[in-house]
Amino acid sequence: MNSTTPAGPRRMRTFLTIWSGQLVSLIGSGLTSFALGVWIYEQTGSVTQFALNMVAFFVPGILIAPFAGVIADRYDRRLVMILSDSLAAFSTVSMFALFVTGNLQVWQIYVATALNAIANTLQWPAYGAAVTMLVPKEHLGRASGLTQAAQAISELVSPAAAGVLYVSIGMQAIFLIDFATFLVSIATLMAVRIPHPERTTTDEEDKASFFSQISFGWKYLKARRGLLYLLLVFAAANFSASLVFPLFGPMILDQASPDVYGFMGGVMGAGMVIGTLVMSAWGGPKRRILGVAFGDIFAGLCLMLMGLRPSLALITAGGFFAMFAMPITNGSSQALWQSKVAADVQGRVFAVRRMIAFSIIPIANLLAGPLADNIFTPAMMPGGALANTWVGQVIGVGPGRGAGLLIILGSLAYSAFSTIHLIHPRIRRVEIELPDAQPEAKTDSKEETVEGGVPQRAVEASG
Repeated sequence: MNSTTPAGPRRMRTFLTIWSGQLVSLIGSGLTSFALGVWIYEQTGSVTQFALNMVAFFVPGILIAPFAGVIADRYDRRLVMILSDSLAAFSTVSMFALFVTGNLQVWQIYVATALNAIANTLQWPAYGAAVTMLVPKEHLGRASGLTQAAQAISELVSPAAAGVLYVSIGMQAIFLIDFATFLVSIATLMAVRIPHPERTTTDEEDKASFFSQISFGWKYLKARRGLLYLLLVFAAANFSASLVFPLFGPMILDQASPDVYGFMGGVMGAGMVIGTLVMSAWGGPKRRILGVAFGDIFAGLCLMLMGLRPSLALITAGGFFAMFAMPITNGSSQALWQSKVAADVQGRVFAVRRMIAFSIIPIANLLAGPLADNIFTPAMMPGGALANTWVGQVIGVGPGRGAGLLIILGSLAYSAFSTIHLIHPRIRRVEIELPDAQPEAKTDSKEETVEGGVPQRAVEASG
């Protein structure tokens, strides 16, 4: 697509319109997510029940990801996104009704979280594939950076705002604000049109049954081994990171009060915001696989610093720079995938990509707590198995040091897996061996007709 043509700026405006609506919706969802987490912990005092809400989010998304991909490739991507936002809005309204009538229970929150996960999974491949049709391929890195920026802004703004709202106006008001943000997102989607991609599949493939097309994404990746190997490395790295992330809160709270923890989280979130701004302006390296590899290696080493010593300043600095690197690696990854996968099959392929990359995250989340509580924490307490060894001398002994040791090991594993991007020849050369799949857009009158109509056809951490 030539961004100097009239269609180029118009489609970029369409992308920015959709992006702005998604940003507002993400902030609203972040408010509700934070408030529900606080409510669960206040009602139960159980870290396990708090963690189960995370599992309730990941598992449904993994299970329905292949179906979401087929839906995104068979039907109007704009309509899929509208229906996804509507499902999430219904979930929010249901929790509001249960809360104001005094009937809200923890298991109902798990169900609502699962519905939100389904909505998110249905929307993600449609959104990612729609971006490819709206943004010139030379600007995909910047578009990916903006997408990361929306998530970063949400993670920076939502916890702090939700904490103030929770104690000042209550949960019911947060539910209503979240519902209003869904209406904004739906309104922006209804105001735009997303072009229909040119078909690269055969008529026989297009007529295949819904269930037979579920396997299409997997077959597509098997035929492009560089992308498949890249995805498997993402999954391994995500497992390592998911052992680490649930431990930061408890480790910090062993040393500091909740308000200090919130301030530290805000500083770390600022790192992600700055990283997304850099990625949006820069677009990432020309060799996107280098942005993926070095960004992940750097992020892993920074995460390791967070567990190295019981120093709040060191933890904050490590988190800031790790969060700064993540938009660069994730933006480079997204741009690479968008440029190498044909636009009309991105829904199915991206759904399989998401399913594989996230498949073992729930397992890691479930393992992190027991490993820290039953093995690493006892070993790093005074008199523990590692307390009088060089390990105890380096990272310290006492509360939070077991979590710190597990964070170090998980972060080193994350960086080690990320070096495979540079070592494995098929991954390192994926951009050279695979041709760009995104076609240049037409600029004749036919394109104007497609863009103005409603097409009838059927989105990491990395990955």
